[in-house]
Amino acid sequence: QVQLVESGGGLVQPGGSLRLSCAASGSTFSMGWYRQTPGKQRELVARFTNGASTVYADSVKSRFTISRDNAKNTVYLQMNSLKPEDTAVYYCNAVKVTNGVLGTYWGQGTQVTVSS
Repeated sequence: QVQLVESGGGLVQPGGSLRLSCAASGSTFSMGWYRQTPGKQRELVARFTNGASTVYADSVKSRFTISRDNAKNTVYLQMNSLKPEDTAVYYCNAVKVTNGVLGTYWGQGTQVTVSS
């Protein structure tokens, strides 16, 4: 089992910045961020894939940056030049392999609201 604790959401004006953090209770294979708005499916924002490789949604490329601190089992999402359409609940995701079984874990979500 992996517990994920997110922080850093809030209300910000368009053009502003926020940094999300997600701390895992143990080591993981990979971590990333997803977001969801009411009535829509959860979508990928950014994540680490194999090793240090990253993948971003087209809508956030050049504005968002994912990073991690392996020593702290923590992943970050730096969000710059925020737009109203970035408003969503952001979820941290972690993948861990235990005894050959792939497990996927989710955080509780943190609200990001971009509004003037």
